[in-house]
Amino acid sequence: MAETPKFRTEHDTMGEVLVPIDALYRAQTQRAVENFPISGKTLEPQHIHALAQVKRAAALANLELGVISQEIADAIVHAADEIIAGKHDDQFPIDVFQTGSGTSSNMNTNEVIAELATRELKANGSETQVHPNDHVNASQSSNDVFPTSVHVAVTGALVNDLIPALKYLSEALEKKRVEWKDVVKSGRTHLMDATPVTMGQVFGGYAAQVAYGVERVESSLPRVAEVPQGGTAVGTGINTPEGFPEKVIANLAENTGLPITEARNHFEAQANRDGLVEASGQLRNIAYSLLKINNDLRWMGSGPNTGLGELHIPDLQPGSSIMPGKVNPVICEAASMVCAQVIGNDTTISLSSTNGAFELNVGIPVMAANLLESIRLLSNTCRVMVDKMITDLNVNKDRARFLAEASPSVVTPLNKFIGYENAAKIAKKAVAEGMTVREATVALGFVGEGEGKISEADLDKALDVTTMTGRFN
Repeated sequence: MAETPKFRTEHDTMGEVLVPIDALYRAQTQRAVENFPISGKTLEPQHIHALAQVKRAAALANLELGVISQEIADAIVHAADEIIAGKHDDQFPIDVFQTGSGTSSNMNTNEVIAELATRELKANGSETQVHPNDHVNASQSSNDVFPTSVHVAVTGALVNDLIPALKYLSEALEKKRVEWKDVVKSGRTHLMDATPVTMGQVFGGYAAQVAYGVERVESSLPRVAEVPQGGTAVGTGINTPEGFPEKVIANLAENTGLPITEARNHFEAQANRDGLVEASGQLRNIAYSLLKINNDLRWMGSGPNTGLGELHIPDLQPGSSIMPGKVNPVICEAASMVCAQVIGNDTTISLSSTNGAFELNVGIPVMAANLLESIRLLSNTCRVMVDKMITDLNVNKDRARFLAEASPSVVTPLNKFIGYENAAKIAKKAVAEGMTVREATVALGFVGEGEGKISEADLDKALDVTTMTGRFN
């Protein structure tokens, strides 16, 4: 019995190629698979779906402008819809580290859509063959399609994933601000004792920090959402019919529901990926914000007996294979590693932006992969922080107040009664001899009547830590 063949023969302008028998792609995709066995990392699913969105929008524009027939346009749209729905992600096997324009992945998309469309037409009794270049890629070039797909994917990920996740985290932190508005704790600057704050004020600061991240992302969206579609090879729009850019971009915006707009200057949009660099910079900033917050949380949660112990971070899993009962701040640690990854991704994106030589940037695939990964990681991390840590975070009120009152910096309100230098003497004596600020004040003879003294009533009032947290909530 003859063995079932594992490959079929396809051809392109360079000759024949053996392609896996069940593959939806054709010769050019297979060549790229063989040429780039580098990382094993393929395009992010969102990027694959965005490529299909571009092809769908282009087919509708080409139909309206008389470039392709109704039959072919309908078949392309239906095939693209299947890809957009995630049904064929496994048919996009090309490595991220490929041709810098993304030509390989553009052709991968053209070939898969052409194959799906041709099969549909054949099933309906038509002998029409849908061609990857002549039909699916009509009025297009890899040089405008691929960067457009990146901007569409990134815009969608920012709008639908990251911004909601950041708001979710900010709102959870804001709830803690309200819940802990009267919990006094020691302030710390330079990792040293400072005057008191409330735990609510601290968490209000975190909530604002994350909310500013939302503002930063939103401020970059107008540039991220600008796409070069219609510029074809070098930005001139060669081989496009009149009105094509406007129609394809209108179709893209309508079908995705995203604020996609045509590039104000096609030559800038083709040669540079500055909008992606800007977005990545905002993600880097957010990563630094999350890193700061998580470091603070694990400091305040350190212990249980030999650390600060102001917070109790939820126990999620055993923390040691040798020390029984040990529990670690695992969410903080995971989030910190995500932040490091995002910061590293930004370096790759920034360096890749320097690959813009003359009319085209040739570092786009890795920019897309890293930017979409950063958005995915940050979005997931924000939600995990809320669901696994922030919501069930508890404060140790007694411990927090004890540390606030033990801080030598609570001497600060005495400045206006006895002067800065005398107050410094009190603070140093309290630290050196292990006594409270009140005890040191009395011991040094600053309690009493007259100049350079403070009455006992004023001393008690001045050293009440609840009065030291200021007027800002």
